[in-house]
Amino acid sequence: MSITANKKAFHEYFVEEKYEAGIALQGWEVKAIRAGRMNIKEAYVIIRNGEIFLIGMHITPLPTASTHVNPDPTRTRKLLLHDQEIMKLIGKVERAGYTLVPLDLHYTRGRIKLEVGLAKGKKQHDKRSDEQEKDAKREAQRAMKDRLH
Repeated sequence: MSITANKKAFHEYFVEEKYEAGIALQGWEVKAIRAGRMNIKEAYVIIRNGEIFLIGMHITPLPTASTHVNPDPTRTRKLLLHDQEIMKLIGKVERAGYTLVPLDLHYTRGRIKLEVGLAKGKKQHDKRSDEQEKDAKREAQRAMKDRLH
């Protein structure tokens, strides 16, 4: 069940592979995410010292957050993947010019997971051609709908 999706990622990048990663979260973050108070549009994924981190995901603390916890809405959060997956991603990102993009925050068996995409950036003309294809499909759907009625 999806919590939030990063629609901008598919506009900016060609997503070639997807990986499901766990996120190391604190208690107040889980409560805020369950209440729908987060944003992954500005977030990005980096590799540092053989580990993968999510930077820039904004989680707005609930007003009922504990008094002894000091919530940091945009702290760096560690992503949890298997070692083989991490090594494969490191190889692709460092050698092949790929980038890691957060795509979708969702629940899997009650746990909050992040879908990370291995992606290549689109050039401006790629974005334009994608837009033209979407327009053409929309026009065709509209024509079919009008024809049926």
